[in-house]
Amino acid sequence: MEGSRRRAQADASTLGPLVGSRPKGEQLRRALEQLMAGLGPGALLPSERILAERFEVARMTVRRELDRLCADGLAYRVERQGTFVADPRIVQTDSLSSFSEDIVARGMTPGGYVLAQELLDADDAIAAALERPPGIPVVLIHRVRTADGVPLAVEWVYLPAEDFPRLESAALDDRSLYGLLRQRYGVTFGEASQRASAVALTGDEAALLQTEPGAPAFLFRRVTRRHSGRVIESARSLYRGDRYEIDMHQRPRD
Repeated sequence: MEGSRRRAQADASTLGPLVGSRPKGEQLRRALEQLMAGLGPGALLPSERILAERFEVARMTVRRELDRLCADGLAYRVERQGTFVADPRIVQTDSLSSFSEDIVARGMTPGGYVLAQELLDADDAIAAALERPPGIPVVLIHRVRTADGVPLAVEWVYLPAEDFPRLESAALDDRSLYGLLRQRYGVTFGEASQRASAVALTGDEAALLQTEPGAPAFLFRRVTRRHSGRVIESARSLYRGDRYEIDMHQRPRD
C-alpha cells in the first residue's frame, strides 16, 4: 500500500493563474509538479475544482494532467478521498549492485526479514543456472527486502553450498548478502546477466509486499559471476511496479 497519507493539503491561496505563451496543459503540469515537490509523499492535493479556479483553466484540463501524473506514478487517487502525492520511484539501472547498496544510495535505510534460509538439493533448473551438477547442495535465501521499513521486493537466491560453507546459518535479516559474501568469503563480483518481465502479483506475494493482489510488479531473473566466470548465485526477485522503474542505456547495432 502507499505510504501513510497526510490530510494536510496545499494552501490553495498561494496558487495563481498561469501566465506565458506555452500551452495551458504544459504549464499546469509543471506547476503541479512543483507543488507536489514542496508537499512531499502522501500529501493530499487540492481538489480539481480548486485547482481549476486558482489556475484559471478548465476543470477538464486539470483532470487530464492529474490523470497523466497518476499514469506516470507521480500521484495516485483514492476513491472519495482525492489525489495524493506518490512516493518517489527507485530506478533500477544496468549497474551490478545489491539491493542494500541501491537503497543507501537513495538516502534510505535498507532492511528486511528472512522467510526461509536452508540447504536444498539443486533441481535440474537451479543446477543448470549455477552451472553445477543436479542434486548438489545449494543454499536458498528467501527474503522480503524493505526501504525505510516499507516492503519493496521479495527475493529467492540460490548459491552453491560448497562455495559458501555455513551460509545457511548466517544472520541476514537486515544485512546485505553481497556485503557478507565480500567480507566472509572474499568474493569479487564480475558481471551478471539479468532478464526482466512484467507480472501481476499473486495474493501471497501481494501480502508480503503490502499491496493489492494483481498489482503490477517486475520479475527479475539474474545469474551473477565472479571475475573468473564461476557462477556465484542464481536469483529471482519480485519488485513492486509502483515503486520501481528501469533505466536502460541503448546504442545502435553495429
